[in-house]
Amino acid sequence: MMNLHILITVRFYMNELNPLDRIRELCEQRKWSYYQLSKASGIPYSTLNTMLNKENMPSLPTLQKLCQGFGISIVEFFEPDRNLQGLTKDQALCLSLFTSLSQEEQQLALAYLKGLSRTL
Repeated sequence: MMNLHILITVRFYMNELNPLDRIRELCEQRKWSYYQLSKASGIPYSTLNTMLNKENMPSLPTLQKLCQGFGISIVEFFEPDRNLQGLTKDQALCLSLFTSLSQEEQQLALAYLKGLSRTL
């Protein structure tokens, strides 16, 4: 596997992915405010807000904290479609809907699915 730092650098400089745009996209998918992301990631709101509003690129440790807050790996952050390969349309839709939920809503959805799978 390619060194992650090299992958990040190459994709960024080839304009394939702007980390700040990806952070905004993930917040939008989840219907999260920057405050909610701050709480989930442990990054102070003022730091996050300044980074996003002044277009300051996050460091790798900051990205790792953000990914933990989003509940995704750093690889998923930089390769968002990687996990969709091999899924049916319905499976991809379920995953997309699931990731748009808050953490609390995700727990409820998982509990529902676990209960449903026991009845089948």
